[in-house]
Amino acid sequence: MKIAVVTARFSITGVPLAQIRLARALAGRGHAVELIFGRGDPDHPIPKIPNVKVTVWKAPNVRAIIRPMRAYLADERPDIVFSAEDHLNGAVLAAAILSGSKAKISGSSRVPPSFTYSNRPFTKGWLFKQLLRAVMWRADALTCVSQDMVDQYRGYFANAPHVCVHNIVVDQASRERMTEPVEHPWFNDRTTPLISAAGTLSPRKGFIDLIDSVKLLADHGRDCRLVIFGEGRARPDLEERIAAHGLEDRISLPGRIANPLRYFARSDVFVLSSYAEGLPNVLVEAMLCGCTPVATDCPTGPREVLQDDRYGYLVPMHAPAAMADAIARVLDAPIPVETLDQGIAPFTEEAVIGRHFDMLGIA
Repeated sequence: MKIAVVTARFSITGVPLAQIRLARALAGRGHAVELIFGRGDPDHPIPKIPNVKVTVWKAPNVRAIIRPMRAYLADERPDIVFSAEDHLNGAVLAAAILSGSKAKISGSSRVPPSFTYSNRPFTKGWLFKQLLRAVMWRADALTCVSQDMVDQYRGYFANAPHVCVHNIVVDQASRERMTEPVEHPWFNDRTTPLISAAGTLSPRKGFIDLIDSVKLLADHGRDCRLVIFGEGRARPDLEERIAAHGLEDRISLPGRIANPLRYFARSDVFVLSSYAEGLPNVLVEAMLCGCTPVATDCPTGPREVLQDDRYGYLVPMHAPAAMADAIARVLDAPIPVETLDQGIAPFTEEAVIGRHFDMLGIA
């Protein structure tokens, strides 16, 4: 089949990387795949993917994607379009209606609906809800990356058709990336236990709590180091907190990296300290790498991924002491790799693509 996988913009973050994995998996099954980005990232080139055509439209915003998408659907006539994130889903559905395209459209929501919609009349979120409702009929499938998100969508849309379909996180390319060499000296010197975290440096990620938990561990004589991968506007606040605790020799902020898996594979603990997520792929990536996760019980996703405490440890949000206790527990008794392998099974290529095609009525 001819399949388009569409993303609003390329960046080294969860949604674009998940769409790349989907495109790579579909191409690996013999489909003609085009990976379309509304715009690129001048600081990071888009990786080359075997047998996948990559197109960048240079659209300044999601609204500007409607016109080229309408032309693409009319001229190229794909059999299926997979889009991700609600604003883009709305744009793709509008383009499909305007073009008269017969393509099957599958739109995936990646963040809780409260990030996008509102039930309060005449607010921006309420207006966007009306716009999506007007084009929703054209979707052949609307999906969420967690069941918890599906339940939340039903609070915003009466008779919401959304169902849960996870992202592909586990594939052969990811397994190969785990084995690549690392540059950071702490990961080559394994005499001190290592905690890893990753994400945009923003208040929503809760990294202040994680830094405070490392301070508590140090106060109780726990010798460990923390590396937080990512970049963002909260960097000055995090650096200030690290300095205030006197933890400059224990906590590193090396910035954004293209391949965190090689570091997770050399870590003892992975911590997700967020206050909100969609479904955090990074938790599954850590489990894939054999690294026991600790995660806040935030909406949505961590509880679903970790199956309560079966594949990792959940802690309350805004609770550095509980986080420190869970980290210490992992350092003393990590979850066996065999158990973590059971937890990542729903995120394999076979499971996810099978679920997508079932939703679209394709054998």
